[in-house]
Amino acid sequence: MKLGLVIDLDTCVGCHACATACKQWNTSGTIGPLADSEPYGKDPSGTWLNRVRTYEVGDSPDSKTVHMPMSCLHCEDAACVTVCPTGASYKRVEDGIVLVDQDQCMGCNLCAWACPYGARELDQQQGTMKKCTLCIDRIYDEQLPEAERQPACVLTCPTKSRLFGDFDDPQSEVSVAVRERGGQDLMPELGYQPTNKYLPPRNPKVVAKMERRSVVGLLSSWVNKVILR
Repeated sequence: MKLGLVIDLDTCVGCHACATACKQWNTSGTIGPLADSEPYGKDPSGTWLNRVRTYEVGDSPDSKTVHMPMSCLHCEDAACVTVCPTGASYKRVEDGIVLVDQDQCMGCNLCAWACPYGARELDQQQGTMKKCTLCIDRIYDEQLPEAERQPACVLTCPTKSRLFGDFDDPQSEVSVAVRERGGQDLMPELGYQPTNKYLPPRNPKVVAKMERRSVVGLLSSWVNKVILR
């Protein structure tokens, strides 16, 4: 079994619901509270396991805004695991999830420096490294209805841009999405083989432009019908 996420860059609207849901759930989850500093002040800061970055792609007037959620990609050959001097960072054999043992982590930051995706953050108050756990305390909780055994970010996404499942199952939702939409690795040239995949934005459909007069005429006709009805 190889659990992970598929993120659709074509439908993500950058609402940050995934990031806030992640923060809320994990603050009370297995990795303990995620610290904040002056959250309502002039210069707030804090620990986040999921962040959304926004880019403008292409040249005007054909440019496109792309929102790109970023969290741990649970790599097959994870650099963060390789460099950890205490063995706190490890990859589970049974499902491929990369975790940090909070009791063994000494906050040396080596794993954060090794991760090319910026997916780890040091909790300044606790002095330990935090990262996405795929909400491991949710997905294996048999007291929850089966439909709710998914990461908080997946459950909260309003546009269903995030999918969760087993990549080792060729018929799973994530495997089908990657196969049909050409799911891609982030920075594959580095060789870390991230489990999470991104679905690229689709090319926008070209819609023929209507003359201003014809548009106004259609609107007027529709309004008249509504009024006379």
